[in-house]
Amino acid sequence: MPASGAVTRNTLRRQIADALRDEVLAGRLQPGEEFTVRQIAEQYGVSATPVREALVDLCAQGLLDSDQHRGFRVHAFTVADYRDMVEARMLVVDGIFRRHTPRTPPVSPVPDVGLGVALVSVRRRGEAAARAARAGDLDVLIGYDIRYWRELARLISSNEHIADFLHRLRVHAWVFSVPYLRAEREMHGWLWAGHVELVDAITRGDGEAALTVVREYNAHSLEWADRLEARARAR
Repeated sequence: MPASGAVTRNTLRRQIADALRDEVLAGRLQPGEEFTVRQIAEQYGVSATPVREALVDLCAQGLLDSDQHRGFRVHAFTVADYRDMVEARMLVVDGIFRRHTPRTPPVSPVPDVGLGVALVSVRRRGEAAARAARAGDLDVLIGYDIRYWRELARLISSNEHIADFLHRLRVHAWVFSVPYLRAEREMHGWLWAGHVELVDAITRGDGEAALTVVREYNAHSLEWADRLEARARAR
């Protein structure tokens, strides 16, 4: 019975953490928004223990801040934070691609799954993400984009720590970006749609082409950060 109870509590903990993370990513929980364990427990109709554990997990992921007296609040990332995320991503991804010569494809880290099969799966997610970006469908884009980059990172780097680090950066970048993107009049113009181009370059083993796509993407991200800073100065 204790083991079964532990499994149930851990499952609830993950489900609550995932649900709240999705709320933050979608912008339904805004930066700086505060709430308590009791409020979340009542919202989901569960006990306080798995809720508290889920909120602590999200704090560890950098998505929430804990206040001993006021409960929890959604972490508010700044434009400077976003720039640091992009620059960290640039350094890591650039280094990964430079490990492979232009005509040497990466090696699949999963022995019983061929690289070609894995890349086809990633490409499908990339196609869906690119369609959503061109349509300006932010809700659909976020889910596909996060999964696309996580799977791609695992393919081009056999180091799981690097893949996890890049995943964390991507989630944080989306959490920062969503409120600003929803306020853009031409949001789809700032949504990157080069997913297919990148995975095709990797499939060909063309490291230079892949690097070019990634660098253009990072430049696009920094240009958007410039726009946000200019807009803030003009107020």
